[in-house]
Amino acid sequence: MGRVGCGKTTLTQALRSEKIHYHKTQYINNYDVVVDTPGEYAEERTLAHALALYSYECQVVALLVASNEPYCIFPPGCAGTSNRPVIGIVTKINDKNANVPAATTWLHMTGISKIFYVDSTTGEGLAEIFEYLAEEGDTLPWLARQFPQNKQETT
Repeated sequence: MGRVGCGKTTLTQALRSEKIHYHKTQYINNYDVVVDTPGEYAEERTLAHALALYSYECQVVALLVASNEPYCIFPPGCAGTSNRPVIGIVTKINDKNANVPAATTWLHMTGISKIFYVDSTTGEGLAEIFEYLAEEGDTLPWLARQFPQNKQETT
């Protein structure tokens, strides 16, 4: 979750290995193991209750802050209100107006200690998120390419 324009949908597309294209999220979308939410839900107090309800369906909650944002919408200590692990993701790390230290500070103030840094358009930082979220038995995308399942694929 995060404010409008922080890169939630772009990150979702990158995590799903989709072509990155602008798409305004109009409602809460469940994509297999990823939930994409409209920024208005995080920005508007009356809609924020829906985020709390959907977080109960998740194993991990991510708060996103774009590195080029002028302020943070998340209040100090808010990560402690979740009964799920909460991670932070700083997006747009290569933006010309990036202020990664400020975004990092804002996420630390929420009570988050695990923060990832990503550029969804280049893929930078995605591997670290995949590795963190991987469960026993999961095959990470780059490992599947390195270790073919049968000999026909190697010839």
